[in-house]
Amino acid sequence: MAKFTDVINIKIKAGHGGPGCVSFLREKYIPKGGPDGGDGGKGGDVYVVADRRYYNLSHFFPGRVYSAANGQHGMGQNRYGKDGEDLVIKVPPGTVIYNEETGEVIADMIEEEVLCKIATGGIGGKGNAFFKTSTHQTPRFAQSGMPGDELEIRLNLKLIADIGLVGLPNAGKSTLLAAITNANPKIGDYPFTTLTPNLGVLEYDDGVVYRIADIPGIIEGAHRGHGLGLSFLQHIERVKCILYIIDVSGDDLLYTLELLKNEISTYNEDLLNRDSRILLSKIDLVPDGELEEKIALFSEKVIPVSVILDDSIGVLYREIRELMEKKDGED
Repeated sequence: MAKFTDVINIKIKAGHGGPGCVSFLREKYIPKGGPDGGDGGKGGDVYVVADRRYYNLSHFFPGRVYSAANGQHGMGQNRYGKDGEDLVIKVPPGTVIYNEETGEVIADMIEEEVLCKIATGGIGGKGNAFFKTSTHQTPRFAQSGMPGDELEIRLNLKLIADIGLVGLPNAGKSTLLAAITNANPKIGDYPFTTLTPNLGVLEYDDGVVYRIADIPGIIEGAHRGHGLGLSFLQHIERVKCILYIIDVSGDDLLYTLELLKNEISTYNEDLLNRDSRILLSKIDLVPDGELEEKIALFSEKVIPVSVILDDSIGVLYREIRELMEKKDGED
């Protein structure tokens, strides 16, 4: 399985400007043609663009220098050097670019196919023809090209999704994602089946589309690095709504809900203000009477409760649609 990378540091280097040329015209019938050294070419710029064909940052190598081409040197006969070729770096949508030295956000790549310049190439040096004057007709010098920008950047991917699925390991998040979207996550009956975030697309008959992110399971103490920690919670920072997936066969469902809320609030308190819903999974593992009792436990909670049934996925579709339309109406 390909490695999932969502944070990586790389170095970028714009091209240097080409040096100007020192040259004098030499032709048979023009013995003193004067200076004709051309200017150097401009160094290439470095751009970043969001491309949906990439879903993580594993195509980058940590610490590698990604460089645009240098400008070429000027030539005689007033010929300018060729400009250096620009470098276009492709990242998945949702990638935030930081200046590693200052911590400043350079760009947030949300929109696709929009070029963002993050490093400017150096200007080419002037050739000696540029410096010719009436009082200095034979300049024997030219400028060197200017250096291009160089910096270390941190790429931090935060998936762009409308809904985030949060739950303990083996709560049924991946099963739900596979049932209602086009995603094909790895599913198993053991903890931490999901080791990387998965993104699925839920499309309705009228063309409305929602993106759902399945976040690897959270356990108690995740904010202290236990289990998989909270490193993947950055992928629900952009979501509009959160679905808490709770295994109904567990012993203390209210404790499970509070555990999940406490862990994500440790990462980002604002996540608790997102619209949310509780989905109870694995109802086939408990008797009907016990199921009603466990649903009643959440009667005092503000968060609405739904039950995941294999034969009522259509109901879940409608509830998700209503939840999202409510949120869009508030915005």
